Order: sequence, then C-alpha cells, then structure tokens
Amino acid sequence: MRFSLFCCFCLLGLAGLPAAAQPTGNTTIAFGSCNNQSQPQPLWDDIVQAKPDLWVWLGDNIYADTDDMQLMEHSYARQLQVPGYQQLLQICPVTGIWSDHDYANDNADKNSAYKKQSQQLFLNFMGIPAQHPLRQQEGIYRSYTLGQGNHKVKILLLDGLYHRDPLTTLFGLYVPNSHADVLGEAQWQWLEQELTNSDAAVHIIATDLQVLPTSNSYTNWSAYPAARKRLLQLLARTQPAIPLLISGDRHVGELSKTEIKGYPYPLYELTSSGMTHYREAKKDGNRYRVGEQVGALNFGVLHIAWTGAGTTVTMQVRGDEGKLYLQESYTYPATHATGTFNKARRSGE
Repeated sequence: MRFSLFCCFCLLGLAGLPAAAQPTGNTTIAFGSCNNQSQPQPLWDDIVQAKPDLWVWLGDNIYADTDDMQLMEHSYARQLQVPGYQQLLQICPVTGIWSDHDYANDNADKNSAYKKQSQQLFLNFMGIPAQHPLRQQEGIYRSYTLGQGNHKVKILLLDGLYHRDPLTTLFGLYVPNSHADVLGEAQWQWLEQELTNSDAAVHIIATDLQVLPTSNSYTNWSAYPAARKRLLQLLARTQPAIPLLISGDRHVGELSKTEIKGYPYPLYELTSSGMTHYREAKKDGNRYRVGEQVGALNFGVLHIAWTGAGTTVTMQVRGDEGKLYLQESYTYPATHATGTFNKARRSGE
C-alpha cells in the first residue's frame, strides 16, 4: 500500500506547494468535490480538455467515512490509481483541502480522535514532502501561488474541520451558534496575514462548506454566524485584489453573489459538487444565487483573462461530454486588478 502511494508521489511531484512561475497569458483553474473512489468518474477527460493550469480539490476527495487509517489509506491509493486522474496529474499541479468524508466521518469536527493521522494521509495524497512544515502544523491550511507579477493568483486553502466546533442541531435542522467557530484562532491570524501582505492580483479562497448561502437545511457557514461575519469583515478590512470564494460539499453546482459593506465590487462564490454523485436541483434555499442550480455531475472552472483594460474572470460550472451548465463573467477595472490594490485601499490612496 505504501509502495503504491510512493509511486504516485512521482506523478504528483510537489503538488500542494507554492508553484513555479506560469507563462504569461490567461490563467485557468479547475476544481471539484464529492468524488467517490468506488464509483465511475466520467469527468476527468473533460477536466483535462479544459487545460487547467491548476486543479484544486475542495473536499470529499474520497469517501472514507472511517476512523480506520488503513482503510483510509487504501481509499486514497485507489483514487490515485484512477486512469483519468493520473492523466490530470501529468498536465498540471494539484492542491486542495478536505471535507468531512475524507477527514473522518459525516459532519466530523475538531473532536475527531484520529485527525492527526488523517492529516498525514491527506498530505501524502497531495504529494507534500515528509519534511515539509505542514507535517507538524495543526491543520492543512496553507496558500498556493500561481503566476508572477500582475498575473499572480493566490489560492488560500482553508481547513474547516481540524479546529471546527461541533454543529448545533434541532429537529434535524442546523441551528446557528454564535459562540462556535470554524477556523480556530491560529488559522484566523494566518489568513489575515496572508491577505494583508499579499501582492497577488487575484485571491481565491477555497472552503469545503459554502459561505454565502444561509439555509439551515444543510451544512454551511451560516451555522457559524460569528465566523461567517468575521470572514466577510476580514475581506472588507484587508481589501484584497479580486477576492473569489470557491466551495463544494453540496452535491449541486451554483453561483452566489453578494455585496460587502466597504468593498467596491461584488463578492462571488462558485460552488462545484459533486463529481460522482449529485442531488436534484432546487429553485429555493439561496437568496444569493445567480442563475439556476445545477443538479448533475459537474466541476468548476475559473478562467482569468489578463488585459490592459482590466481583468475578466469567467466562472463556469461544467459537466460531462462538454456540457456548460452555468457561466458568469465579471470585469474588474485595471485600478482594481493589481497586486497593490489592497495596500492602496487600506492607506486611503
């Protein structure tokens, strides 16, 4: 088993670590979640055809649902042997986060007894070297940088499980708990520093659970209202250039949008889920939704077009056999789409 994982490290290379410079031009980032290693995985050829510069896992990358670490290791090894996924590993780097089913069990939280061991298996899957500092950190949160100069993209990979307080439920619904947290104080401080000191032109915040939708019928950040508010206020205070949220978990695809007080442009969240199974699309449950919900196997794509007049971000939910289910574009003016935007905004320039 460990031999199989080691062989796959050769394919992964330094996946999940800060990336080398990318050639100038447009940038394409693909992502997905909710991928059962025991089910057919028909999307990989479409993902490869999208020619991503980076693939981002958004959690439930496998379905282990176990405290048996040998079983979890076997599940990761099985995913690494999927031919379509091996093909993706040949064309682009891979990074990502986890969610409950590949962390431990359904709706697991900071109280998981084997979270330290689970973290090591996750980092193996991501190809993180044995001596990397992440091996000693409590949680998998980190950043990944793609590109250089005015084309630099920073992906902020949040860990919403290792330090997350338990969910509060009542009659099968998730009850907001203002005293509960998602990230833990050390991760909050790290995130603030990453946003404050960044010179990136685009900031992608990856989280397993949705942030903007506020329904209490499924898990999302609204079950942790103080944490949700803190995240949005942090974006308003640090003013990062072009912040975008990406999320998974829901077994549907959708696009959400809101306005943040003190921030001059809309905040988008593109959700992609799932890759091997899905739920029927619904018309209700998200007042921030743009367009229709996608009830089909899907993956997400962010296409960033760099121009002198500004930066256009095209957000897509795609499916099998070239299907395009959802698309929205937004052009940020050149005064916003720069790595110095956040510093200028904070200083009042």
